[in-house]
Amino acid sequence: MATSIKDVAREAGVSIATVSRVLNDIDVVNEDTKKKVLDAIKKLGYRPNIVARSLKTQRTKTVGILVPDISSGFYPEIVRGAEDVANIYDYNVILCNSDFDYDKEKDYLRVLKEKMVDGVIYMSSCLEEETLDIINELDLKTVLAESKDKEGRLPSVIIDNIQASYDATKSLIDKGLKNIAFVGVNKGAANAWGERHKGYEKALQESGLAVDEDLEFFKDLKVKSGYKAVESFLATGKKFDGVVCSSDEIAMGVINALRENGMKVPEDVSVIGFNDNAVASYFYPKITTVKQPSYDMGSVAMRMLIKILNNKPLDQDQYVLDYKLIQRESSK
Repeated sequence: MATSIKDVAREAGVSIATVSRVLNDIDVVNEDTKKKVLDAIKKLGYRPNIVARSLKTQRTKTVGILVPDISSGFYPEIVRGAEDVANIYDYNVILCNSDFDYDKEKDYLRVLKEKMVDGVIYMSSCLEEETLDIINELDLKTVLAESKDKEGRLPSVIIDNIQASYDATKSLIDKGLKNIAFVGVNKGAANAWGERHKGYEKALQESGLAVDEDLEFFKDLKVKSGYKAVESFLATGKKFDGVVCSSDEIAMGVINALRENGMKVPEDVSVIGFNDNAVASYFYPKITTVKQPSYDMGSVAMRMLIKILNNKPLDQDQYVLDYKLIQRESSK
């Protein structure tokens, strides 16, 4: 027979109302009484009915994390940072993977609301106005990670993606490269991926170099996309001496395709990745890349969300974390 809240109250020698206050973290219970209740809960192995509790408190102590591609080497680190902080504050996590599918992403926002999550950390594959309207309509407490909305309506944790991609591209230009290709996800997306393309274009334009659409390729963050991008570039017959990539996985695919087509990295073509995943420093050649503080991005986002859920003021609602261009062997 399952242990009930009455059993806990009897074991601790307190009222059912007092046990309820402890479970709901209401401050009126003194520390000695709270300890008795927690000891009784542990001894009896009591697990509160989350559904019943949430109906009373309108809170489930559960948060959703929505990512576009959990197989990427980047997003699991954000999730780990967020989950570690959630565990500290006794929040459970529901993880949703949208597979770069915008419709699936919108559906997941609605599903998370139906699951009565208290809030969401949202990494968007396409942060359009319709998505923001859905979040507003559902009244979902939301913190953006990796991207921010144009008007800063939602709290966010990002790096300066435009400047980071600009720095990566400019580093190749400064070494004398003039025909630099780009491999990304969505050139017009209102998120980090769109901004990385903007940074690339900005660096070319400021250096008086033309943006050649034949040397741009957009798909997803996977290795295969990098490989197919090189096939696409070679098919045009145009020369290119550098490739800026939106992820380290893309950079790996680019390097493999170049190698298979008899081109050396970096002697013939320099390649720069993005994120500094664990494998970037073990791949051959070791990948020059933009290092993002992915774990910190997740942990800061979760701390912000928990403050919002507990009606505590944020120190700031738009965090821009530091990044670093890591020079390795894949670029001159």
